[in-house]
Amino acid sequence: MVLSGREDAVLQKLREAVIQYNKEAAVELSSQIVGEGMDAHRAIREGLAAGMGKVGELYNEQHYFVPELLLSADALYAGLAILRPHARNTDAGEESRQVVLGTIEGDVHDIGKNLLKVMFDAAGWLVHDLGKDVQLERFVEEQQRTNAELVGVSALMTTSMRAMPEVIKMLKESSPDVVVMVGGAPLTRSTAMQFGADGYADNAGIAVQEAARLVTVSQDQARSRT
Repeated sequence: MVLSGREDAVLQKLREAVIQYNKEAAVELSSQIVGEGMDAHRAIREGLAAGMGKVGELYNEQHYFVPELLLSADALYAGLAILRPHARNTDAGEESRQVVLGTIEGDVHDIGKNLLKVMFDAAGWLVHDLGKDVQLERFVEEQQRTNAELVGVSALMTTSMRAMPEVIKMLKESSPDVVVMVGGAPLTRSTAMQFGADGYADNAGIAVQEAARLVTVSQDQARSRT
């Protein structure tokens, strides 16, 4: 059964459904993908996640705002609900990857963190969302409880980001192999590295790709030590 050309067209429509926050189209197209035996994992990656990545770009460029962001997320989650039970993850080890996310103590801004949650969800990660104004100890406790490979800490204010070096130190002392990524408007890559973070990304789409790379490197290094 040759589906390549038609499958590409359907995936492009699914991507556009998310961008245009068309929940009904996302449901219809996702059902079509399952019904015709197309690759559900590819549909999540190249349809839903790719669409949400574009939405993230539009949001960062201030072409989209919070209402469009939330409506696009609704379309994405409606498609995920249909596709995920049929997805066969072809990336070794990715299915079991977990991430702890939260906006740091003293900061109640969580739009960026919520977008990141959507992107990790779409990429197949198990997300443990601590919410906003998260006490430093909660990051450590949740990472220990879940044994998550990655912790993502966001800050949208210069005052709150000052706590990042402390939480990174606490996480590394608790679990030396855990990967810690930070992000948020006041941060730069240079600042993130000075704080002791393993990684930094200035938008949600890049963050998920960078997270996967960093976790793979960390796991390879851990295996080489044993």
